[in-house]
Amino acid sequence: MRAGADGQGRGRMSARPPVYLDHQATTPLDPRVLERMLPYLSEHFGNPHSLGHAFGWRAESAVAQAREQVAALIGAAPDEIVFTSGATEANNLALKGLAEAYRGRKGHLVTSAVEHKCVLESCRHLARQGATVTVLPVDSRGRVDPGAVAAAIGDDTLAVSIMAAQNEIGTLQPIAEIGAVCAERGVIFHTDAAQAAGKIPLDVAAMGIGLMSLSAHKMYGPKGIGALYVRRRPRVRLVAQMDGGGQEGGLRSGTLSPALCVGFGAACAFAAVEMAEEAARLTGLRDRLHRKLTESLPDVDLNGDAERRLPGNLNIAFGGADGEALVAALGDVALSTGSACSTGSVEPSYVLAALGLDPDRARASVRIGLGRFTTEDDVEYAAERIVAAVRAARDGTAIRAGAAP
Repeated sequence: MRAGADGQGRGRMSARPPVYLDHQATTPLDPRVLERMLPYLSEHFGNPHSLGHAFGWRAESAVAQAREQVAALIGAAPDEIVFTSGATEANNLALKGLAEAYRGRKGHLVTSAVEHKCVLESCRHLARQGATVTVLPVDSRGRVDPGAVAAAIGDDTLAVSIMAAQNEIGTLQPIAEIGAVCAERGVIFHTDAAQAAGKIPLDVAAMGIGLMSLSAHKMYGPKGIGALYVRRRPRVRLVAQMDGGGQEGGLRSGTLSPALCVGFGAACAFAAVEMAEEAARLTGLRDRLHRKLTESLPDVDLNGDAERRLPGNLNIAFGGADGEALVAALGDVALSTGSACSTGSVEPSYVLAALGLDPDRARASVRIGLGRFTTEDDVEYAAERIVAAVRAARDGTAIRAGAAP
């Protein structure tokens, strides 16, 4: 279905296929990944936990290979990968599982003001149960100071949870430096790497990471599956948050979907090979789009770190415009105003507020996410459409989705 053809009054049908620039919300399933998955959605339907016959053996073998592929992407061992339904479950398991495992011994957690909602809400949940939580500020680029992490750690600190890449502004955190601080102070380091995995190199050992959350659908894999890396040596102890048959080493009960596991593994395998080349291409396209916008429009600011950010991410404030209105006007160019996990909120982004943006500037901001299948033509078209929409918004006029700029 083309943009504007959904009967919802969002403009006329465009003669051009819509341009998808919301890759931080989700990525399209890579056709090569789908090809690997299809046999496990049809003829290879066995339960990977049924090890008494060939159907189960085939499924179990496919899951084992996928576990190896996920582990290889981040420098882990296969038995350190726990499959989950996604990064939200992985983050909940990491933080709540840690707190329960170490309850009575250590009860202090350190995190940042720009973490994903599921991390912040998990910390609030634990605070209501008696844990103490330190929420660190970030600088105007959205970065956490490793020195502030060190200063926040005390004798009662159990873990530090800082994301690898911010999902709205794309800022990359100094993960290796924070990991070194945690290792030196003897606390567990958890990182939500849902946005970073497959886009930038990650090595759990080199970065001092004890727990890492991953999501397949942020890296051209299927929705509905993710993973939690759980370090074995020195061992990080967790208490399972789901009771059942004891799958995944007792940490995550429930029957695994071989198709989803295979898709996740394939997505990791492709990313491992293509990551560097893809990052270079996306950085070039991202900078090209940014340059076109700033050369065509006044009062345009980049939110986040200009250099240390995800290759395909832009978060831009267009002074005198409303971000939500821009997104609605650009029906054939898919953008967003923030996290897809916080939709429906009428408040300005808490992430942009943490950077020091005033509410009006935050409301004027949109997130642009380029990805694997974004072309030069897509960038040219998107630039024209965004410029036209911003000008129209500033003039107080309207522009139809799909209308010529």
